[in-house]
Amino acid sequence: MAKRKRESTPNTIERRTKEGRGTGRGVDYKPWLLVQDVPSQGLASRVKGVKTGRVHHLLSQLEYRCFLILDWSERITDIREQFPLLPLDETLALAESLGIKHPRDPKTQIPTVLTSDFLITVKQGEGTGEQVLSIKPSNQLSRPRVLEKLELERQYWAKRQVPWHIVTEQDIPRSLADNLEWLQPYRFSDVLSPLASSDIQRIRVVLEQALLKVQPLSDVVRAVDDRLGLDPGTSLSVARHLLATRAWRTNWMAPFNLSQPLVLQRPGELSSEVGVS
Repeated sequence: MAKRKRESTPNTIERRTKEGRGTGRGVDYKPWLLVQDVPSQGLASRVKGVKTGRVHHLLSQLEYRCFLILDWSERITDIREQFPLLPLDETLALAESLGIKHPRDPKTQIPTVLTSDFLITVKQGEGTGEQVLSIKPSNQLSRPRVLEKLELERQYWAKRQVPWHIVTEQDIPRSLADNLEWLQPYRFSDVLSPLASSDIQRIRVVLEQALLKVQPLSDVVRAVDDRLGLDPGTSLSVARHLLATRAWRTNWMAPFNLSQPLVLQRPGELSSEVGVS
């Protein structure tokens, strides 16, 4: 893929606008910034979302871990990342009124379009509402320039009466995020190809029987592979898929550990769930 010019110019803004960047919902949403649009130290990622069915462009490891929790939460119905704060004239005027220097491209000195990391749609009673999340490492919150740009963003959304929150690594449950990273590759059924659905169901039945013995998960999946004559690792892949699709439920906040038993929740038991308040 050819590299895009990363400098901000009037042509860049016009092109992204014509491409429909920052518009649409669900599968049709197009983020203002794509991974290839910004400098990266290898921490940016493209991840297919279950809620939207599209690829999400995440510009940091912290954004990625936050996204995993958003995509997992049953209270959230849509996730729009790298959402532009338009029109540009509005944020320029807002910056002037606050006595804040509006961000500019360091090379061209053209004002850049501000973006919010996540604009999410959340279930609220019988309907839905929107909230904005700005993702920042906690050690950046003491930097005056970071705080200025956050204030610009906060004021923009306050005018629209949209709740705005700062999220740091301290707000992301570490065990849950680690668990979801482990499950992420298995959230879609095609990962188990060429297993047929009947094969998956057969393996599931044997796994559920074996898990009742309360043995380390590594021992359970190895025994099931041997019993059914499967390639090593097949039963573990099926177990991860069943967890990733919530066909199995467990305590999501407890760290997954292959050397420990996997305890499944019975139907009707409360499941630990993390959402956005």
